[in-house]
Amino acid sequence: MQHETLTFEADGLTMKSELFFEPAAGPRAGVLVFPEAFGLGEHAISRAERLAALGYVALACDLHGNGRLIDDLQEAIGALQPLFADPSKTRARASGALKALTARSEVDRNRVGAIGFCFGGTMALELARSGAEVAAIVGFHSGLGTAAPKTDAKAIKGRVLVCIGADDPMIPAEQRAEFEAEMRDAGVDWQMHLYGKTVHSFTNQGAAKRNMPDAIRYSPEADARSWAALQQMFSETLA
Repeated sequence: MQHETLTFEADGLTMKSELFFEPAAGPRAGVLVFPEAFGLGEHAISRAERLAALGYVALACDLHGNGRLIDDLQEAIGALQPLFADPSKTRARASGALKALTARSEVDRNRVGAIGFCFGGTMALELARSGAEVAAIVGFHSGLGTAAPKTDAKAIKGRVLVCIGADDPMIPAEQRAEFEAEMRDAGVDWQMHLYGKTVHSFTNQGAAKRNMPDAIRYSPEADARSWAALQQMFSETLA
C-alpha cells in the first residue's frame, strides 16, 4: 500500500492529510475520510487504510490544520466553535480536501465518496449540502443539524447514509426527526440506520478513555453493522 502526506490550503489553513491507495492501473473511486472532533488521528487513518485495501483511493483529512490533534475533549469542542458558528468554514475545509483528492491522477473524479465520524460526519454532510460532486455520503455518529435545512439539502447530488446510536445523547430523537424531514423535503436518496443500546463514538475502539460510558462508548456490533452498510452503499454508488 502506498502512503503519502498530502498538503493543501483550505479556510486559510495548511492542511496535512494522509493519502492511501494500492498501486493499480487507471483511476478508481476516491473517498474522503473526515475525523472526529479531536482531529486527524489513528481512528480516521485506520479507516482510510481499510478503504484503500478495498481498492479505493482514501484521504484521511486534516481538520484543525497542520495535522493538529487535540486530545482534550473540551479543547477540541472549543476549536470547533468557529465552524459551528459559520458552516461556510466547515465547507471550505471539506471542499479543499475534495479538490486535493480529485486532483490526483489515481482518482476518477466522477466516483467520489465522503465519510466522517462525529464532527467529521457533519463535514461530509455539509460538503454534500454545498452542492459538491460526491456520489455517496456516509456519517457515523455524526451531528445532523445544519444552518439552512429548508434550502441547502436540495443541492445534495449523491446518496446519503447516516448511522446513529439510538441512545446517543448528542444526537437526540428530535434532531433525527428534523434531519429526516430535511432529507424528505429535498427529495434526497437517504437512509438512517439506528443501533439499539448504542451511544456516541460507537466506531472508535479508544472511546473508553473518555470515561463517559453513558455518552461515549465503543460497540463492536454497531461498528461492524455500520461498516457493512457503508460497503453496500459504495458497491451501489462507486463501483
